Amino acid sequence: MLPFWIALQFLSSLPVRLPGMPAPREMGRSLLCYPLVGLLFGLLLWLASHLLQGTAAPLHAALLLALWVLLSGALHLDGLADSADAWLGGFGDRERTLQIMKDPRSGPIAVVTLVLVLLLKFCALWVLVERGAGGLLVLAPVVGRAAMLGLFLGTPYVRAGGLGAALAEHLPRRGATWVLLVSTLAGLALGGSAVLWPLLAALVVFVWLRRLMCRRLGGTTGDTAGALLELLELTVVVTLALFA
Repeated sequence: MLPFWIALQFLSSLPVRLPGMPAPREMGRSLLCYPLVGLLFGLLLWLASHLLQGTAAPLHAALLLALWVLLSGALHLDGLADSADAWLGGFGDRERTLQIMKDPRSGPIAVVTLVLVLLLKFCALWVLVERGAGGLLVLAPVVGRAAMLGLFLGTPYVRAGGLGAALAEHLPRRGATWVLLVSTLAGLALGGSAVLWPLLAALVVFVWLRRLMCRRLGGTTGDTAGALLELLELTVVVTLALFA
């Protein structure tokens, strides 16, 4: 259970306290639990949506979005903001891009990116709420966090000595492959045809974003991993709103 608690402490704002600093091996194994953390988030969103039945759809969607952001402590939104600033401000240069990512300040590009992503999520949630499709909310957090596992499995981590480097180095690769396979099959089995298009869209966006990272940086960082998660969650909820 320790890898799960490590993953939950790292990926959420929930009050999880560990007895001490985990060993590198346990840190690597915690990546296998990322889809489980996504499942927990999804179930909490589903429960909240059920409790909010009868609330006006715009307010219902806004409260769900607020809960979604609070659960993660805006950790991945921060990565998205840093990546947006760095990607456009880096002018194609690897070192400049990495340097901008370290800057804690957010420029106008980051602000606009966050506003657009949150606005699109809100509108997609509004559509799903009006359709009574609250159960499908489980899919997006699972896909986003499974994608982080897939990214660390198949992409070099470019910041030496960082937390992500330890995660990638000690990730059980065979176990990660099985977790991704089981997560995909479980999603298809439980969601049926309603989740097919969102999963395909998420796969296409994942491949595209990973290619961009590898071409610019030679791999991924913690910020770009967070950006990937946010953009894949967005892809899933928008595709569900369009086709579910």
